[in-house]
Amino acid sequence: MVEISEFKNFRSVYQINDSGQRTLATVNLIPGKKVYDETLIKFKDEELRTWNPFRSKLAAAILNGLEELPIGERTHILYLGAASGTTCSHISDIVGRKGRVYCIEFSPRAIRDLLPLCADRRNLLPILADARFPERYSPLCGLVDLIYCDVAQPDQSKILVNNAMLYLKPSGKIMIAIKARSIDVTKPPAEIFKSEVEFLERKGFTINQKIRLEPYTADHIFIFGSLKKNA
Repeated sequence: MVEISEFKNFRSVYQINDSGQRTLATVNLIPGKKVYDETLIKFKDEELRTWNPFRSKLAAAILNGLEELPIGERTHILYLGAASGTTCSHISDIVGRKGRVYCIEFSPRAIRDLLPLCADRRNLLPILADARFPERYSPLCGLVDLIYCDVAQPDQSKILVNNAMLYLKPSGKIMIAIKARSIDVTKPPAEIFKSEVEFLERKGFTINQKIRLEPYTADHIFIFGSLKKNA
């Protein structure tokens, strides 16, 4: 039996329980249109898109206990490492037509895949750029409520901090998915995660929550934080 219910108080996010198997769904901003291989489900007066936690680290973090989702209607987000747009598309559903997501992507191939999605979803703004140089896209990007970072680079936390200095509002939040092997393959993941958390704390962030992402993806941690009040 399939059961569908709202997930906590997360806007436009639903939980689907199918014979003990859990997944998520968001309310489709563009009814009738898929983005990847998700399933479309009619529920009450809405159309839902299933949200695969094996393909989206944000979905994995939500299912693994994320306590707060700082994404809602009208939220402005800087997304570093948008790739072809799987997670972006679900964030697009949540922020709605009055929200905005600046999608930074370095790969020309990935941005080509992203462009058709952005043509349909006008709240997604694609930007071909290197997130290591945030000043280069300042003419295209304004202040944001959240920076979401998933760039899988050794200096990923530094990239996030540099972008936050330019674009994050004083009340803003950060989310970063860190892959241990992208930083150092010779060290235990727990040691790497501890070092990255300490770096972010030194740079003026309060870490609200740390979430391991197994079984959905190995050797990853998802960090949710905010600027310190005196930062």
